[in-house]
Amino acid sequence: MSAYLETTKDIYRKAAENPDVGLCCTTTPVWQLPELNIPKRMLEMNYGCGSTVHPRDLVNNPSILYVGVGGGMELLQFAYFSRRSGGVIGLDVVDEMLEASRQNFKEAERLNPWFESSFVDLRKGDALDLPVEDASIDVAAQNCLFNIFIKEDLQKALAEMYRVLRPHGRLLLSDPVCNQTMPENLRNDERLRALCLSGALPLKEYVKMITDIGFGTVEIRAKRPYRILDPRHYDTKENIYIESVEVCAIKDPMPEDGPCVFTGKTAIFYGNEEYFDDHKGHVLMKNQPLSVCDKTAGALASLGRNDIFISDSTFFYDGGGCC
Repeated sequence: MSAYLETTKDIYRKAAENPDVGLCCTTTPVWQLPELNIPKRMLEMNYGCGSTVHPRDLVNNPSILYVGVGGGMELLQFAYFSRRSGGVIGLDVVDEMLEASRQNFKEAERLNPWFESSFVDLRKGDALDLPVEDASIDVAAQNCLFNIFIKEDLQKALAEMYRVLRPHGRLLLSDPVCNQTMPENLRNDERLRALCLSGALPLKEYVKMITDIGFGTVEIRAKRPYRILDPRHYDTKENIYIESVEVCAIKDPMPEDGPCVFTGKTAIFYGNEEYFDDHKGHVLMKNQPLSVCDKTAGALASLGRNDIFISDSTFFYDGGGCC
């Protein structure tokens, strides 16, 4: 096992035995859903930087895989939408984390009459070699785990998620990103990488790794401030600004002209006609904003028209787009 992975196991083994509230800084509020009560210990063990639980992805009683169980909080949230035996698979390499989740689920059963521990199938397993059948999962997710991996291992982890997803299945990711150049001494620091800090990639590189695996559609659903690595506390000459992102990658067929990546751009047609049709599948109704992927935004901008406005990326996309 790589040294950084062994360091990671040590950190999260200790975090399973003694919850470390300050280990991660979740940038997304915890979902408040009817009749969902999350045990205090689960909240204390919420070791992620965002959320991978989005109700619109969880319709029709899906089969769900979650890699890196933490204290089981997101597993419980997923089970809320898939209330059947084994509907959710939780995977982790740390025995202590799996056991902590089992204990937390007992408390969750007491607090939630609808919940049964059997809804979640806890398994020991590695993100680089998932013990899951091909094309058997509707929704796969990870929160603040993949950024720990070095690039070669990240490629393996993404390829494994792609393998187990059904066609049009969804991979939900939450990770830190950093658009500055991360100093090599920080990037190679095993402990900082394990703490979800120095392994952060630039967002474009992160997205490209996802699309290179074969995901035809990628949605950037949120991007928020996360951490600062400053010279007083870290071996860096300047402040390093880290953000967290929430991303959905969909196992759609890859379009001939490349993936559709939504970063929160919008097109507005304000010409004299009732609508504008680019004859490529995109119709802009007059003064009605339409979310567009970056590829479509570029194509519309290249027309040189003075009656189509293209917004900058907001890095917030919530559906209803052009593709």
